[in-house]
Amino acid sequence: MEVLMDKKRNVAIIAHSGAGKTTLAEAVLFNAKATDKLGRVDDGSSMLDFEPEEIKRKITLSAKVHHYEWDKYSVNIIDTPGYSNFIPETENCLTVVGGAVVILSAISGVKVQTEEVWRFANEYAVSRIAFVNKMDKEFANFIRAVDDMEKVLNVKGVPVQLPIGSSEDFKGVIDLLQMKALVYKNDLSGNYEIKEIPGELMAEAKSMREHMIEAIAETDDAFTEKYLNGEELTIDEIKTGLKEGALSRRFVPVLCGSAFKNIGVQPLMDMIDLCLPSPLEKGVVRGVIKGKNPVTGEEVERHPSFEEPFSAFVFKTTIDPFTGKLSIFRIYSGKIKSDSSILNSTKNTKEKISHLYLVMGKKLKEVSIAGAGDIVAVSKFKETSTGDTLCDEGHPVVFPGIPAVNAVLSYAIAPKTKSDEDKLHPAIIRLMDEDTTLKFTRGDETKEFILSGVGQTHLEIAVERLRRKYGVDVVLQTPKVPYKETVRSSVKVQGRYKKQSGGRGQYGDAWIELSPLPRGKGFEFADNIVGGVIPRQYIPAVEKGIVEAMHAGVVAGYPVVDVRASLYDGSYHSVDSSEMAFKIAGSMAFKKGMEMGHPVLLEPIMSMEITVPDENLGDAIGDLNSRRGKIHGVEPKANSHAIKAAAPMSEMLSYASDLKSMTGDRGMFTMDFSHYEEVPTHLAQKIINAAKAARDAHEKK
Repeated sequence: MEVLMDKKRNVAIIAHSGAGKTTLAEAVLFNAKATDKLGRVDDGSSMLDFEPEEIKRKITLSAKVHHYEWDKYSVNIIDTPGYSNFIPETENCLTVVGGAVVILSAISGVKVQTEEVWRFANEYAVSRIAFVNKMDKEFANFIRAVDDMEKVLNVKGVPVQLPIGSSEDFKGVIDLLQMKALVYKNDLSGNYEIKEIPGELMAEAKSMREHMIEAIAETDDAFTEKYLNGEELTIDEIKTGLKEGALSRRFVPVLCGSAFKNIGVQPLMDMIDLCLPSPLEKGVVRGVIKGKNPVTGEEVERHPSFEEPFSAFVFKTTIDPFTGKLSIFRIYSGKIKSDSSILNSTKNTKEKISHLYLVMGKKLKEVSIAGAGDIVAVSKFKETSTGDTLCDEGHPVVFPGIPAVNAVLSYAIAPKTKSDEDKLHPAIIRLMDEDTTLKFTRGDETKEFILSGVGQTHLEIAVERLRRKYGVDVVLQTPKVPYKETVRSSVKVQGRYKKQSGGRGQYGDAWIELSPLPRGKGFEFADNIVGGVIPRQYIPAVEKGIVEAMHAGVVAGYPVVDVRASLYDGSYHSVDSSEMAFKIAGSMAFKKGMEMGHPVLLEPIMSMEITVPDENLGDAIGDLNSRRGKIHGVEPKANSHAIKAAAPMSEMLSYASDLKSMTGDRGMFTMDFSHYEEVPTHLAQKIINAAKAARDAHEKK
């Protein structure tokens, strides 16, 4: 049966790691009878955290989509990661949903990762409701959690429920709309009885209901007038106001419960239907998504209508070694059927749809047709990857791709065997299809295979998946720092190559002036020959000899940068001169110039932004100073500070794990290459000695 557009919901569950997102999603699916048992993260029975690496660590590592139906609504729910290393995938998901359930911990309130995903939700105009979880735990406090949300996230929270008891005594919620108590059975069934509000809670319930009505009255002029005249708003008017407040992001309705005990979950599901947007209501300009015509470059709009041309966005890819690639996409407009063809407008290639699926966690449910507002999957697309746009061939459009993520941690990976080396590249490519935050390169100077990602855990899990899914064993190693060399002063030197051994000899003579360039300028070659002292055909050979010699400097054998070589004089022999001779002469002159030009080592400097909780600010700054870091500024945020700094790469190789230890995994950072600077003299000799030892060891092999 085709579902009406206004009955569709696409919802992400977002929060910091450990807030109970997966447990809540499991309870939602169980109550909707989308699953036949209440899955648990702790015992590995979760329907959503089913990857071996997730079961082992008991955290969500990648977003999981599951479909359910509730009270005639069709809902796609996405359980997103909250652990800092995997939050970029949460951002991907927030680009395609209309609404989100934000979990607040009744014990610890709002953490840094919740701030991060909240910022994503703001950026993509996602409407939200909040659920204060873990009301059954010791020290749980509902009002404190709401206050923390308002203070840290700078948003107005409007409770629509109050808890009945807390900790071991938590047994239900007060519905402030109906002014009734929902008292739950203690059997995980989610069943409850509707009772009168306990007398000792009545005063607080009336006060909080008045607070709710006041917020709702501000959403509509007619409601405001009615409220000011002392008239009661009807239940339907209250619901209308709650929905408008959530959709316009004027305020966030707040509910409470215990996902673990399945208390308060069904009212939350009702609130998802009521307050979170349908595809018709998504966004600031409701329902409209904008892209570009890939042919003309003109802006194109797509509306959530079955009658418009088909368009969709691929926000997630999974790959199974046995069943192949699965592309999961949100349909923005039009309809699509199995056994049809579509255009991948991002790559300008056609793709064949053999089967369409609803995603049910690790299972798939085949459907024959899907339309605007649906999230579906297709297997075995040949060219399509995460971030691509799919559309009707006759009406092309390209939507903005997924947000770029900068890698902050890199490791060298060494294949254990020749067989592993042969399989490494194709396996990494498939892994990167699933995880767009992974980067794989080969160091130009170090010749190492470099795997880069968002953090230590991210890369460790990537290695585990390489082994489990593709049978490739690698070892993570600290990468070599790509030092470079340069000169500090200008010198004029001669490179003269003369060889006579019977028959035709070799002769090349070149004078160059070697001088330093500003940082980042690389290499310049100047031809200042006059009077034909070196024939024109030999001048490129001199430059080639210099460029080849730059691959290994005289200090520690690192590449040379930021130098200018001016060829200004020389001589030649009419018979014995050749390109090879002048190439060698250029190389000789360059090496001599390096030795005489006061050569120095350069090290890469990284630009960083580090966010730490208030209580860790002093430790973080002290730690950066100990790493030769330079603090450029400190910006206060709610309960945290953002530090802008620069530090040598060599000092930051272990920073991800060190920051985790320093902040209890509440700190985050980004790191990008900035520039090169001279290595301090007292450290340079250690680097030189290490490089010499490595060369000696290599020569002995």
